Amino acid sequence: MPMRTWTFSGNTLQLENNDLLQVDAEAIVNAANSRLAGGGGVDGAIQRAAGPRLLRAGLEHVRENGPLQAGEAVLTPGFDLPFGHVIHAVGPIWRGGHENEAELLRSAYLACLRIADQNGIRSLAFPALSCGAYGYPVELAAPVALCALRSGLGQGLVREARMVLRGEKALAVWLRAAESTF
Repeated sequence: MPMRTWTFSGNTLQLENNDLLQVDAEAIVNAANSRLAGGGGVDGAIQRAAGPRLLRAGLEHVRENGPLQAGEAVLTPGFDLPFGHVIHAVGPIWRGGHENEAELLRSAYLACLRIADQNGIRSLAFPALSCGAYGYPVELAAPVALCALRSGLGQGLVREARMVLRGEKALAVWLRAAESTF
């Protein structure tokens, strides 16, 4: 699969066109809803592959702690996945860019990196948070996400972060954003 790599303080960021469930990482990020109730897209694929215990773990977390807010994330085991953990991140719903969406998106990526650091996870693979059903324009989301990832890698929160994108068109948008951001 085509990929491009950057290094920040000795830690790497990779952009690639791949299936999130097929990458080599210690943990993956799930583009979750606030109730961790499963859904379509990336969330649905992860839930199906992980088995029913993942959904139960998410629902139990919400019962005990309440729903997550946009910009927050939480860790669960990976259950039937080949990854030790899943970090469920809630990105913002796009509302035209006037409701703090960029900061909430940045917070979601950084929350995942901090959780990874706190749990000894050194490699983490991300989907494009909020760019599916939540409607965040990819051209606007990519620079925000890339800046957050560069910051976290610069702080050494993880050794490797992978942005796993679906399709050459999506990869091209993220590569253009990376070229102008880095």
